[in-house]
Amino acid sequence: MKETPGRGLDAGVFWPAIAIALGFVLWGVAAPDSLAGIAGAVLAWIIRVFGWSFVISTAFFLAFAVFLAFSRFGRIKLGHDDEVPEFSTRSWICMMFSVGMGIGLMFWGVAEPVSHFGTPPHGLAQPQTREAALVAMQYAYFHWALHPWAIYAMAGLAMAYFSYRRDLPTLVSSAFHPLLGDRIHGPIGRTIDVLAIIATLFGTATSLGLGAQQINSGMNYLWGTGESAGIALSIIAVLSILFILSAVSGVGKGIQFLSNMNMLIALLLLLFLAALGPTVFMLDTLIEAMGYYFGDLVSMSFRTSAFSDSKWLASWTIFYWAWWISWAPFVGVFIARISRGRTIREFVVGVLVIPSAVTFVWFTVMGGSALHSELMGPGGLVEAIADKGAPVSLFALLEQYPLASLTSVVAMFLVAIFFVSGADAASVVMGMLSSRGTPQPRAGIVVLWGVLAAAAASVLLVMGGLDGLQTASIIAAAPFLLVMVGLCGSLWKGLLDDIEVHGHFEEIDPHTGGLKDRLH
Repeated sequence: MKETPGRGLDAGVFWPAIAIALGFVLWGVAAPDSLAGIAGAVLAWIIRVFGWSFVISTAFFLAFAVFLAFSRFGRIKLGHDDEVPEFSTRSWICMMFSVGMGIGLMFWGVAEPVSHFGTPPHGLAQPQTREAALVAMQYAYFHWALHPWAIYAMAGLAMAYFSYRRDLPTLVSSAFHPLLGDRIHGPIGRTIDVLAIIATLFGTATSLGLGAQQINSGMNYLWGTGESAGIALSIIAVLSILFILSAVSGVGKGIQFLSNMNMLIALLLLLFLAALGPTVFMLDTLIEAMGYYFGDLVSMSFRTSAFSDSKWLASWTIFYWAWWISWAPFVGVFIARISRGRTIREFVVGVLVIPSAVTFVWFTVMGGSALHSELMGPGGLVEAIADKGAPVSLFALLEQYPLASLTSVVAMFLVAIFFVSGADAASVVMGMLSSRGTPQPRAGIVVLWGVLAAAAASVLLVMGGLDGLQTASIIAAAPFLLVMVGLCGSLWKGLLDDIEVHGHFEEIDPHTGGLKDRLH
């Protein structure tokens, strides 16, 4: 039977993770140039020696997830055989939609397609041509749709299976029980959870840094405040105070309300651009770019730096795969929590299809509007990014629409609330991982992890801006990539053990989705 996890800390996880996080922050404060130099050298080594491993592993996660969904394993429930889903399908889809949005889509929705338009991936087209626009959309879909959500699906599937079917604590280490047995409670298991916390910390710090940069760019675009590390750090400080207040003052319901309202506002912003923008061009773009995306999915999935631009690959594809891997514990816990009682097939199809559909629509509207402007309108977005950086791209696009000041303020508000709610949720997950998997870690622990994530984001911005954020994501994700691969192997063994105990594949009850209790 499962023991109810206490709210107390797991000292073997908490203190090593705190030491690593605090050591990084103090190092960055005391000697940022030293930290930047060593981090750059480590990054170069990882990309040169192990860059291929991010590419092949991410492709494997997608293939494995699809295989599990459409194999007979797909009928196994993430819970006991008699359990039904806790949330209705409609609510489940809405929550899946909400987790598919965030600072990342706000930051890169315009910036990525325009950047690829100006510098096409791997030299696949001439810059700033129609062919470059098509390649730009294709790679935006590639970086944000099926592959990242396959990473999240594998993390969430493993945690849901071992937490709700095997009654183990909601910890990443619990998913290794078939391989490690009771050693998941010892040093090896604790090391796995420490790596999960560090990956989550730097993945969160990357998102917070991007959010602060984008708000700073918006303020400067509207009010000429200037852009500097100092202003970005002030933004992080103010929003972190709001996050802390939400965590300790009992206004969680207020933040939840703001988050739900944020989703509605994001949808309205999207509809505004779709209605007043080049709607027919967007629809044409969606159809054609999706066709090329699915047609080239295999070749894109396995493209390494052997015959292509290694610098571009590191700055874009490997950075994204590392960022998603670093977010896997956080998003995995979330989607596991809302998916209890569903079958593996329902889970995988839902996690892959629903957020990917959001991605296609978001980038088609945001990126399609921007590319139409470059090809047939006033343009200037490529130059804006080259001159002022990627954070300004969204505001440069909104300036070409009516009510630009209002929509720019709305965009900054969206980023700010995504910042607060995202930091809150990620900090809760880090608190869970350091508190033996309890779903309600102590508020002080949650706040501490949130403060450390904000401090890490501040250090990274000072250390190197966007490059610093990308560097930290890749370095933090590298060791956790090994955890993700091992997690897949452990899940496979666990599913085989499940069949071994309960019966053959044919003994899966088609009516309940559970395994019939026919022992060998």
